[in-house]
Amino acid sequence: MTRRIYRFDFPAHVDIKDVQASMVLALFAVESLYGRARIRLEAGQYIDREAKSCVIDADTEVGTDLARLFTGFLSREYGDDGFRVSSVETSVRHTSQPSSATNRQASTFCD
Repeated sequence: MTRRIYRFDFPAHVDIKDVQASMVLALFAVESLYGRARIRLEAGQYIDREAKSCVIDADTEVGTDLARLFTGFLSREYGDDGFRVSSVETSVRHTSQPSSATNRQASTFCD
């Protein structure tokens, strides 16, 4: 089984706090469409401040819409050349114990 993840990378001049603000707006917008419970369960995302990058798990309808909204907000803020986004397909191995790789909630936060 594969999982689709979008990875966003930002150049040095982009303030990661502005990226976080765009993510919060995208989360609010997706929450309006799907409700708080589905966001908690299906909107996996992570921002790495030091690497100036973030990932969104787009393996669900909610995650795909989050990625679309986030991309739209970033395009408006920084232009199409102000960030790079790539689609990454990863293999998921099923285990009897949930791990951080398979547990969506564990990777769902934006601080």
